Amino acid sequence: MGSRAYVALLRGINVGGHNKLAMKDLVSMFADAGCGRVRTYIQSGNVLFDAAPGLARKIGSVIQESIRERCGLDIPVITRTLDEFADVVENNPFGETETGVKFLAVGFLAQRPTAARIAALDPQRSPPDELVACGREIYLYCPNGVARTRFTSAYLDSTLGTLCTARNWRTTLKLLELATA
Repeated sequence: MGSRAYVALLRGINVGGHNKLAMKDLVSMFADAGCGRVRTYIQSGNVLFDAAPGLARKIGSVIQESIRERCGLDIPVITRTLDEFADVVENNPFGETETGVKFLAVGFLAQRPTAARIAALDPQRSPPDELVACGREIYLYCPNGVARTRFTSAYLDSTLGTLCTARNWRTTLKLLELATA
């Protein structure tokens, strides 16, 4: 089977001067692993690439190990196919008003949480913020800003029993645009 388009989302790199990783080095790691058409978007660990499905299934752990070996960092890598990424945008439960886009974010989860884990989420944890679980994503609407929400990755990780990395809605839309170009 031929190559397909994918999106990889790395958690916690180049944030506040911590976990520094040059994008050219990241591109090199993906290319060395056998991926094609590797490109990044901004400095926060968004990678677009092509790969055969077999390689794509294991690329997260391959890149995580490569980063550990080359940089001494333990950085989770979450991937989605182009179709899965397009579904994330299409299934946004909050819609997209012109003023609302800047208050939206999506948390990409490493695994789909169980129904019991989703039920454990406290919708009143961070009023007036709202969250909606949908498959392997958590959609967030944070009218006071994502930086102020108490729906943090640490909270989502522990409550849902999986890893989460979040992207604001503008970045999510841009990644989809770049992946389909």
